Amino acid sequence: MALYEPLGEYLKRNAGSRMAMTFREVEAVIGRKLPASAYRHRPWWANEARGHSHAKAWLQAGYKTEQVDMAAKKLVFARSSAPRGVAESQREFGAGEMQSSQHPLIGSMKGTFTIEPGWDLTKPAMDPDELDAMEANLDRTGDLIEKGLSKISR
Repeated sequence: MALYEPLGEYLKRNAGSRMAMTFREVEAVIGRKLPASAYRHRPWWANEARGHSHAKAWLQAGYKTEQVDMAAKKLVFARSSAPRGVAESQREFGAGEMQSSQHPLIGSMKGTFTIEPGWDLTKPAMDPDELDAMEANLDRTGDLIEKGLSKISR
């Protein structure tokens, strides 16, 4: 079995069009550490199969590398072509094929962003202290506007 074959198999099982991974996650998939050059040289992640078994693994799975962040040690595998056996269709849907109860934009953003594991979508955007400070600032702004308007009307 080739060293990077588990990565190719892992990507083939992924149904999405994009998969964000850290270098450590890639190591977990292949079952060993990446070579030092993967951490030091951006070209190691290039989409060049000739002479590079690691790139051949993701390219044969139908993916290419994008957004390689050497400092943060992460990258995105983006589907470049549909490998055999993937049920996702590349055709466009006509108006007559869509269910009448479904809005035409449903699913239009599929695969355009990734929610990081562990991110709490139910957490409020601001904590109570931040919200109080913002409301106080809005009240002060409203008071200044009222004072300014009352001076104009005199």
